[in-house]
Amino acid sequence: MEIPGIPAPLLTALSRSGVGPVALVGGGVRDLLLHRVHNDPWRGLPDLDLVVQGRASELVKELVDALAGQLGEAVVQRCQEHGAYGTVELELNLDGQQVLLDVATARCETYPVPAENPQVSFGSLADDLARRDFSVNAMALDLVSGTLLDPHGGQADLELRQLRFLHHGSVRDDPTRLVRGARYAARLGLELDGASADQAAATLAQWPWPWRQGDAPAQAPSALGTRLRMELELLLEREPWLAALGALQRWGALALLDPELQADTQWPRRLRWAARLGLPLLVALVAGARQPLALAERLQLPHRQHRLLAQWLELRRRLVAQQLEGSLALPEHWCALLEASGCSPEAVALALACGSGPRRPLLRWLLRWRQVKAELSAADLLAAGMRQGPELGQRLRELRAERLRLERI
Repeated sequence: MEIPGIPAPLLTALSRSGVGPVALVGGGVRDLLLHRVHNDPWRGLPDLDLVVQGRASELVKELVDALAGQLGEAVVQRCQEHGAYGTVELELNLDGQQVLLDVATARCETYPVPAENPQVSFGSLADDLARRDFSVNAMALDLVSGTLLDPHGGQADLELRQLRFLHHGSVRDDPTRLVRGARYAARLGLELDGASADQAAATLAQWPWPWRQGDAPAQAPSALGTRLRMELELLLEREPWLAALGALQRWGALALLDPELQADTQWPRRLRWAARLGLPLLVALVAGARQPLALAERLQLPHRQHRLLAQWLELRRRLVAQQLEGSLALPEHWCALLEASGCSPEAVALALACGSGPRRPLLRWLLRWRQVKAELSAADLLAAGMRQGPELGQRLRELRAERLRLERI
């Protein structure tokens, strides 16, 4: 048997394993049926998920010994075992070809509390397939017999280009499945089938989400916030994010973050500007929420991203106040505002992306005005007889203002 993307020595070693049935599962099988090689999006290497009805660590030991015997060389470049989850991550070098493997003991999952992390126990291959998100990811290829295992009709759904949840409570148990679905929709051109779309809409409408506006962050399951952030980061970093976020909005799923984001029509422009300016796309998305800092806390954004949002909100407040007073007429006035304490170039870039002020002066400050310096330096003024002190700083500001007056608004 030959399988594209799996080197022959690896396939031979796996098919001869004595540690329970071994199967290729998930995206690797789905992509084979689509005539694609399932590669890691960052490194472009074959990325294979294996499930064994036995201990993953025992299969890995047997596999490594068999490959070393075949190839006569060290094949393991990286090995990391996660004992609590029964998984082992491997990076192999097979005669110059690198392959990423994720080997897992077959598992069973239950959700005693919706939206929390599931309780995991070891189970059968059928259990492992039943715990997955969509039917197109719940297929397995038996690496001994070459048989396709498709208990949930994933191949038929793939032919119909549709995403179908495995269970009637899939969205209730794990709302992040909608974000993963949007990733597949954008990458593979799939769409929720009618029953799955109805499930998503009904759950989003009826569930007493702890994410509704006004609820305290402590009411939201912390695991849900972490998983949503991680799925959104994968969507924005690895997928055609415009199509993926469009699918989420079409399904009503941006309400998972904030009702105003679900109704927002400006996020494509905001995120395009953020991409041009080198800003984190997730920050630009969160900026469209009614209370961006509260959403940042719920998603547990990194401190630097939380701080950037806080700086942008303060800058937005200052911009409104200054424009109401009519005191932003000249480049020197803009520089005084945008260079005040508590502001940063990133906050100005975010204001530009969000349309928080007139675009032209913000852009000119970002690209030019902030780099304009006084004709004379502090050293020049000291050499000319001026003393250290507040007057020196004031004089430097006056000289810089003279240069700025020559700039176009």
